[in-house]
Amino acid sequence: MAVTLDPQLLEILACPSDDHAPLRPGTPADPDADALTCTACGRQFPVTDGIPVLLLDEATVPSGETADPVEP
Repeated sequence: MAVTLDPQLLEILACPSDDHAPLRPGTPADPDADALTCTACGRQFPVTDGIPVLLLDEATVPSGETADPVEP
């Protein structure tokens, strides 16, 4: 099922990593996935019951890449 978020909300959501890059719906492999993908680092954040979970600990890092270390 594709992510259905208010376009205005999607416009202001940003990756919580240091990049703060915009997010796009879906994943590169599945544009209809219930996830938001960072346009800079490629992390994929789940969307659960229509609510984006923008926590770095919950993000999926694309295979073959490593996530930036998270400051405590």
